[in-house]
Amino acid sequence: MDDNKYIKDRYAAIRRSSWVGIVGNGLLAIMKITFGIIAGSAAVIGDGIDSATDIIGSIITFYVSSVASLPPDKEHPWGHDRIESIASKVIAIFILFAGIQLLINTFQGLMNGEVKEMPGKVAVVVTAISIVCKAIIASYKFKVSKKTDSKMVRNDAINMKNDIFLSSAVLIGLGVMYWTGLPIIDTIVGILLGVWITWTGIKLSLEANGSLLDGIDNGEATYKKLFNIISNTPDVYNPHKVKIRKLNNLYDITLDVEVNPNLSVKEGHDIAKNLENNIKKQLVTVYDVLIHVEPRGNIEDEEFGLAPEDFKN
Repeated sequence: MDDNKYIKDRYAAIRRSSWVGIVGNGLLAIMKITFGIIAGSAAVIGDGIDSATDIIGSIITFYVSSVASLPPDKEHPWGHDRIESIASKVIAIFILFAGIQLLINTFQGLMNGEVKEMPGKVAVVVTAISIVCKAIIASYKFKVSKKTDSKMVRNDAINMKNDIFLSSAVLIGLGVMYWTGLPIIDTIVGILLGVWITWTGIKLSLEANGSLLDGIDNGEATYKKLFNIISNTPDVYNPHKVKIRKLNNLYDITLDVEVNPNLSVKEGHDIAKNLENNIKKQLVTVYDVLIHVEPRGNIEDEEFGLAPEDFKN
């Protein structure tokens, strides 16, 4: 696999999804604010303003994809990939505050005895169109996030999905209120939705913490796969002090292995190089592999890192 081509294609896909979000949300914001004013619907105007703020998330992903694709330099010898994890955290916080704000607004309306009104037909049609368009954009972003293994794009897609639920809940709540004559229905829907969005923001924020602290998804399975690769590589013994972290979607791996102590330095190097190539071939998305070679039977007080016995049941 051509690593440079893969990285370029990955960030190009992220940038395309960012432009889709910027243009799509921009058009939706103009449409909803315009027709919201025509229909005299504060709800649709507010939804339009929300779409306008969603542009920020797409601008963040576009900016981050441009920075993260920069090569390492003397100020950033590990590269700039970590910025994507930071962006995932920022977007998660946006989602969290959106949920909290919805809860605050809903409770304020409840305490003030605010009366909900059914919007005009134009407002309902515009909101329905918005739901369909948001669903298309969110679906595309989820597809890109899966292809690129980008939590940042996935969080942006989840933010879009939350907007779909928000608009749908408004329509359903108002519809049920219209047929039942119970204004409290709309408030209940708002509270439930606010709780759900807040919880989503908390969950995504905690996930971002794991990435920032060098945790990896499916860690046990990844370590087991790595140890299997090592065990099937000739002349390599006792892998230990193994550590894996991710820079965006790429694995950064360090490990110690033992080899025959009677080998020359070059022979030991060749064995380590063969192991490195096997790891890169079978794990595919690898940023770097650092292998420390020790003589077989070497005894040290190993304080950090993992070994195969750490995953035995």
